[in-house]
Amino acid sequence: MNNPILTANFSKQFPDGPEIVAEDLRIGGGITVLFGASGSGKTTILRCLAGLERPEKGSILFGAESWLDAGNNLFLSPKKRGVGFVPQDYALFPHLTVARNVGYGLKELPATERAAQVAGTLRWLGLAGLEHRLPHELSGGQQQRVALARAVVRRPRLLLFDEPLAALDTPTRLRVRGELRQLLRHLGIPTILVTHDRLETLALGDEVVVLHDGRNVQQGAAPDVFSRPMNLAVAEITAVETILSGHIFETRDGLVTVAVGAARMIALAGDLPTDAREVYVCIRAEDVVLMQADTVQSSPRNRWAATVRGLAREGPLVRVSLDCGFPLTALLTQSACEELGLHAGTPVTALVKAPQVHLIPLAAE
Repeated sequence: MNNPILTANFSKQFPDGPEIVAEDLRIGGGITVLFGASGSGKTTILRCLAGLERPEKGSILFGAESWLDAGNNLFLSPKKRGVGFVPQDYALFPHLTVARNVGYGLKELPATERAAQVAGTLRWLGLAGLEHRLPHELSGGQQQRVALARAVVRRPRLLLFDEPLAALDTPTRLRVRGELRQLLRHLGIPTILVTHDRLETLALGDEVVVLHDGRNVQQGAAPDVFSRPMNLAVAEITAVETILSGHIFETRDGLVTVAVGAARMIALAGDLPTDAREVYVCIRAEDVVLMQADTVQSSPRNRWAATVRGLAREGPLVRVSLDCGFPLTALLTQSACEELGLHAGTPVTALVKAPQVHLIPLAAE
């Protein structure tokens, strides 16, 4: 059975603060991530969808059911909306056991039915045996699963997460991220999740909504949005490492040649407007391949002589700054850097395939 479509068009104004606008927001099944920098409006939109904040204008529809109609003074509570909300700090009651935390929202059920429902949910989430522990006796990952259990035990129609991994240390976050993805997939409940972390978005999200200055500026499949931002603002928000100004030199056979200073780059024409002349060239660091300077064979159309300007460790990866006549950034493993003998001043060849060069016309701004 298809999940109802959540449709939102509303605005929330804070006193002496920004106006947060959800415009033509459409969310179906799977996991949708609200992505953006701090202050972009992610959590406000999530809380409005949950019924924890009341927008002054607009509407929210869940299928044919109206959750908000500001013009007619209609506003449904979170309970009537049938949503499960997991806040960033999990908001577990510190004086209640795991079982009592999970069963807190089932007070209307008979005790035996409530106990059975709680036990089944804890067992399913791998929390059996922890029923009598208090929150401070649990690990970060266990606390998160208890918060999830409390949200899903009522069998909500929609799950909402506010920065679900922010409270975890890095090793736990990496492990729990995979667990959370599997759990949400298994649940099959439409989920909306807030994060400012790009890797988290790509690991968890099916769809992503990019927010900027209180407005949604691009929505689509997560890999597509991150690899093909529609304007400069989205490119910067999604942290495209190399953004250059260029001039279209030639268009032929579905390929575009762009001049960036004295350098030439080849990109796919794609849906670039035929009258576009000035563009931003976007290249992600993970799409840059480095080879020894004297390497001859290569298939990518874009091939530039480069000099290493610097290396910066980022966990298991190394960010390599390059001078190709224009600045370029590559992201390599430590072993790849060692094999190439990279250090400041090393000459290399930089390769980028044409489909990995994304063009944004200046008109998009």
